[in-house]
Amino acid sequence: MTVVSADNAAAAGSAGAMPRSPIARGERRAILLLAGAMVALNLALAAAGLWGDFAWPAIGLSFVLLVLLCERIGRLVPVKHKGAYERTLALGFPLVVLVLWELAADSGFINPNWFPPPSKIGVALWDLSTRYDRFSGTTLLGRPWLMPEAFSQDGWAGVWKLAAESHVLATVGRVLFGFMLGAIPGVLVGVVMGLNQTVRLMLDTTLSAIYVLPKIAIFPIVMLMFADPFGEAPKILVVGLSVFILMAINTMAAVRGIDNVYLMAGKNYGAKGWSMLRHVILPGAMPVIFSGLRIALGTAMIVIISVEFVRAKQGVGYMTFYYWEVLNPEKMYAGLVVVMVLGVLLTYALQWLQRRLMPWQK
Repeated sequence: MTVVSADNAAAAGSAGAMPRSPIARGERRAILLLAGAMVALNLALAAAGLWGDFAWPAIGLSFVLLVLLCERIGRLVPVKHKGAYERTLALGFPLVVLVLWELAADSGFINPNWFPPPSKIGVALWDLSTRYDRFSGTTLLGRPWLMPEAFSQDGWAGVWKLAAESHVLATVGRVLFGFMLGAIPGVLVGVVMGLNQTVRLMLDTTLSAIYVLPKIAIFPIVMLMFADPFGEAPKILVVGLSVFILMAINTMAAVRGIDNVYLMAGKNYGAKGWSMLRHVILPGAMPVIFSGLRIALGTAMIVIISVEFVRAKQGVGYMTFYYWEVLNPEKMYAGLVVVMVLGVLLTYALQWLQRRLMPWQK
């Protein structure tokens, strides 16, 4: 027993050494078989001249084999390297997709006119980021490299003049204002609906009926509410309405879903009224509320991009639709890339806020 324990300790302590158990050897054999099967499948179809005819089944089966392969590799990764492995997996797969997209466009497997390779999209994104459009008087980012000089000459007014050119700033500003306009009252109304049956019965059916309406369909109605129907207020309000309805329904469900054990524990410790709401109900509902906020943020992005398609002269949605109209697919895809990047950054910001407001989840 002493010898076995010493051997095991030595094997466990060897840095970077692969486990030598029969299970590990079996995993390595499975990895080689899966990798060989994936390569052999594609090479056999290519050699027979059938890859183009069976491309989508081959891609689907290759993806399944790749998932199984990565799962087997993950089982052999030491615990201390699990984080690095997971980050590699999360970033590596999109890179593989981009490389395959580039190769498919260069080889003519997909039409590069409608599906331009990522390299051309990157060039278009760089051009949009650095070029001033004299026709519309806009830029993608507002030419931040000129802001120090503008500040020295005209102060903050010069900086704001450059920032006002930005498609990104216009879209982000509409999303954030609309999101806050809808999320704050939506959460408050949802809490009241969750706590009060009368309010819930009065509002639940109405909110559910409005929720299923396409938000772009109510935009013309919102435009009629303002003296300037083509200004910023209708765009922000339609985003706010979309977020409000979603957050009211989500928060109501979150409050009603709180475990009775928490409520009973709060009562036993003397919590009631505002104390119960602050220390029990809101913390108990907050995980579901933040899940709803994340969905609402994505909805806000979808709504504002759709609105900018049809009624805007500035914004990432307007820019993307404009380049579709003039048949410039590289810059159209660049606009879509900007939308995705904005979605990721705003989601990370929301997750950062969630970690600050819910430290107990760590």
